[in-house]
Amino acid sequence: MTISIQASFLPHTDPDASLAFYRDILGFEVRNDVGHEGMRWITVGPAGQPDTALVLEPVAVPGSGVTDDERRTITEMMAKGTYSGVNLATTDLDAVFTRLQSSAAEIVQEPTDQDWGVRDCAVRDPAGNLIRIQQS
Repeated sequence: MTISIQASFLPHTDPDASLAFYRDILGFEVRNDVGHEGMRWITVGPAGQPDTALVLEPVAVPGSGVTDDERRTITEMMAKGTYSGVNLATTDLDAVFTRLQSSAAEIVQEPTDQDWGVRDCAVRDPAGNLIRIQQS
């Protein structure tokens, strides 16, 4: 039996800003961009990896059972980078970091050799999600 990760979900607060970050700065392909009742779900993924994707989704869809207070809490946690995140890997961390630095991305940590054996950096996407990128 084989199990793989097909998609992970990250919330967004501004679909256009998130699209610009993942497409224009990180270089991901746009696989799908679906709007419904004023909301957007955008599926992006790394070029050459059609079976792996991130779905950028609205914070809380009406009817999902999330209350207004919960939505506010989620949004506050996102802004601090404590709600959601993803770890990525690249063969050229310095080049990716240079591209991130020249953008409006919020840098959390410059490339660093970590005690656990990886070299990585950290940024927040436009919604505040923590994105860690490690050298592979």
